[in-house]
Amino acid sequence: MTAPAIETAADGDALGAAVFTIAADGSYGARLAGEGDARFPERWTLDGPEPYAVPLPADQPEEPDTGLLPLADGRVLIHRRHGGASHVFGGGGGRHSFSLLYPTGPRTGELPVGAVECERLALLPPAPDGSRAYALALGEATTTVWLVAGGAFGPERVAEVAGHCSGGVWLDRTGRMLALDREADGVTKTVAVDLERGGEVTPLLQIAEGSNDRLLLADADSGLLLIRSDAPGHDRLGWGVLGSMLPVRFPECLGPSDCAVTPFAVQPGQELMPENCAVALRIDGAAGSWVGVWRPSGRRLHHLAAPAGWLAGAGLWTREGVLRLPYATGAVPCGVAPVEAPEDVVVTETAQVERAGGEPSAARDTPVVCKPVPLQQAPLTGRGARG
Repeated sequence: MTAPAIETAADGDALGAAVFTIAADGSYGARLAGEGDARFPERWTLDGPEPYAVPLPADQPEEPDTGLLPLADGRVLIHRRHGGASHVFGGGGGRHSFSLLYPTGPRTGELPVGAVECERLALLPPAPDGSRAYALALGEATTTVWLVAGGAFGPERVAEVAGHCSGGVWLDRTGRMLALDREADGVTKTVAVDLERGGEVTPLLQIAEGSNDRLLLADADSGLLLIRSDAPGHDRLGWGVLGSMLPVRFPECLGPSDCAVTPFAVQPGQELMPENCAVALRIDGAAGSWVGVWRPSGRRLHHLAAPAGWLAGAGLWTREGVLRLPYATGAVPCGVAPVEAPEDVVVTETAQVERAGGEPSAARDTPVVCKPVPLQQAPLTGRGARG
């Protein structure tokens, strides 16, 4: 495979690390700008005629692993770690404080919203309603979901799940159903957590008994799921449909041997048409990082050059199929590059029309995803197990 000419990802950017976070409705973005010991939060406005950035510096520089999450009202939640830190899951023990930042004239307004005392804690992706923010705290035997912004009285425990959980994908547009990757007995499976029923847990992915199955992305409009699993024999990227008994597919084109492929955005607005959703992927290889675009119905991974200064792994789709990629360079400190989704020659076969039109795995016995609880039935008693 030949990679296109691209700009290498920024130094220190680990694969999968969120260097730029976009609000649930695409209105704002936030990142930690600056370098070295001079880092500060920066908010981008994305829904106007031209993107622009507003610095939100505090009285002192921020640590490199400070967490940021933009809300739909323009405020930015900041997560600071005190008494020890790690770059991904806030380790080292101590205190985790949260504040809301907002521009006020030439200065930065800061509204403290509380703190959580725990050893390891990380922000979850922006909640679909745009007004709340959640975090995941790991304990010795359980994982706690905290509402850290948007509640009435500061941080609140909303769910406690048995086992060690990671990831975090929202399954609906209300912020009720949260998917987490839970490790138990050395195997990782994705479960759905109902935040309105005290954290009631329902199995979501059970591709094979001993396989490690993780949910990477979900689209509430179409039901499309992007999954990583070692069920085919080694770690592969696959796709399925929420609520379906159809096999999980592991397309060959999503498993290049010389690159790491990570999905980061799904085209919205494709109700009941998961096969037509365009998926944006970050591709990391020896030449750097670039963009991939793929649709289940097309069976082809398109390789596209990323804009210079792309904040690798960040971007969002419009309903019309335009991928918007944020970038920052010396000449353009705040930019968004539009990329039209390439057209696909849709492959249709009579034998597969009833199987969601997707590409089968190369394996003869395609693993089947166990049917997850449909969102509208999730609150029903007896459909899930506590903890």
